Amino acid sequence: MIERKPHGVLLITLNRPHRLNSLTMPMFEHMADIWVDVDRDPQTRVAVVTGAGRGFCTGMDVAQPDPSLDDAVALMETERRRIINLLNMDKPLISAINGPAVGWGLSMALLSDISVAAEDALLRDGHTRVGVVAGDHSSLIWPLLVGMAKTKYYQLTSASLTGAEAERIGLVSLCEPKASVLERALAIADDLAQGSQQAIRWTKRSLNTGWLTNALPQQELSAALETLGFASADYLEARRAFRENRKVQFPSAGDDGFLVPTSPAPQEAVG
Repeated sequence: MIERKPHGVLLITLNRPHRLNSLTMPMFEHMADIWVDVDRDPQTRVAVVTGAGRGFCTGMDVAQPDPSLDDAVALMETERRRIINLLNMDKPLISAINGPAVGWGLSMALLSDISVAAEDALLRDGHTRVGVVAGDHSSLIWPLLVGMAKTKYYQLTSASLTGAEAERIGLVSLCEPKASVLERALAIADDLAQGSQQAIRWTKRSLNTGWLTNALPQQELSAALETLGFASADYLEARRAFRENRKVQFPSAGDDGFLVPTSPAPQEAVG
C-alpha cells in the first residue's frame, strides 16, 4: 500500500495484517524491484516502510506450498536484486518497526538507512530455527552494526530481542513507544525531505560504497548456502512441525544426521 505524504515523503505499508505481513512469493519479487521505482520517482525524496496492524513483517508465509529447489534458486536471485537495489538507491529509506520483524522482515528493517523500532517489538532472525542459513542480510550488515560476538550469538541461536535491547546494542537507530513509532519515522523523513537532497544522498552513497558493498561476497555466499538449505530435510521438517504445532526434530540433529564420513584407516602391510 502506497501513500504520499507532504514534502515528498512516500509511505510504503506491507498490508497482510492477518498474516503479520508475511510475504508470498510474488511479494518477494515486487519488494525487490520497488526500490528502483522509488529512486526514479521525481515526487519522492524519502521513503518509509512499515507494516499494517500489529506486525512489521514475519518473513516468508509458511502457509504457502513447500518451495522446490527451482523456487529457492529464483528466490536467491530475487534477494540478490533486492539488496543491490537497496544499496544503490540514493534516496533515504526509513523503517518503522511497529511489531514483530522476523527473517526477511528483519532484513528489510535493518537494511534501511534509519530504523525506528517499537520498544516491545520482537526482532529475530530465525533462519537457523527452520534449518537454513541466515542468508538474507546477516553477514552483510550485522557485524557492522553490533560486532561479531553479538552477531554470532543472535544468528546461531536465532534468539529474540526487543526493540529496546536492539537499540542498546546498536542494531537499530532508535526505539520508541509502539504508539509513536510511525510518527517518529515520518517526522525524521519529513526533516530529511526538506534538507539538502544532494548532501543527504551523497552522504548515504559514500557510506554504502565500501562499508556495505565490500561485504557483498559474504552475503552472496550466505544466500547460496541458504538456497541449498531450502532443499534440505531439516527445512521440510521445520515447516511440517510449524503446521502441526509441535517441536521440530531436525534430521541433522539425530545420531547419524550430520556425521562427516572419514576415510578408512590404512591397513598395515602383511608379511
